[in-house]
Amino acid sequence: MNKQDLIDAMAEAAGITKVAAKAALESFTDNVTKSLKKGDKVALVGWGTFSVSARKARTGRNPQTGKEIKIAAKKVVRFKAGSKFDEAVN
Repeated sequence: MNKQDLIDAMAEAAGITKVAAKAALESFTDNVTKSLKKGDKVALVGWGTFSVSARKARTGRNPQTGKEIKIAAKKVVRFKAGSKFDEAVN
């Protein structure tokens, strides 16, 4: 499912226009992004939690040449599925 498919499904399920569904989805993604950028967690009880964690700098290896390369430290987004979401998928 891509973004447009999700917007279509949201509009149909909620009985709203596709424009309103798109606005709602974009608002959700923008607000999650802003919260994570500030360092906050976003927890949706039963569904899951978005968080940011730091990844340390490390040494890697180029698979083609075998030469060592330095991989810079960075922040990564994590998602931990909630119990209800996990049960629904399994």
